[in-house]
Amino acid sequence: MRREVQMDRTENRIHIIPSAPELMRRRSFLARGALTIAILALSPLSGCRTFAAGNHRYKLAPESILPADIRKASDEVREAYRFAIANRDTLRYIPCYCGCGAQGHTSNASCYFQDNSTPEKPIFDRMSLG
Repeated sequence: MRREVQMDRTENRIHIIPSAPELMRRRSFLARGALTIAILALSPLSGCRTFAAGNHRYKLAPESILPADIRKASDEVREAYRFAIANRDTLRYIPCYCGCGAQGHTSNASCYFQDNSTPEKPIFDRMSLG
């Protein structure tokens, strides 16, 4: 590998200037690294990545609160009910689009609980079991 050496007389330093092929390898490495970081950062936004029930970034209620039949459901269903318990106030502001309005549901929270139940003693709606 051939490198060019320059002497900086103002600071009494020697600067080693990489050769053109070495600069290209370095630039290529940096470009690939930046591309990899961008892909990893944007992959959750693309919807292509799936997360197991244990990998979450939001508040969940303990699974022990769930009734036995809901505890036997799939990971995704259990996580949805646990999320609904812990975030019930938020779900009340989100409309439901599954067509359950005829059943008296007033929001997305209604798909998991009866509206007249309290957070301390939830009465679960089994509709979201699937």
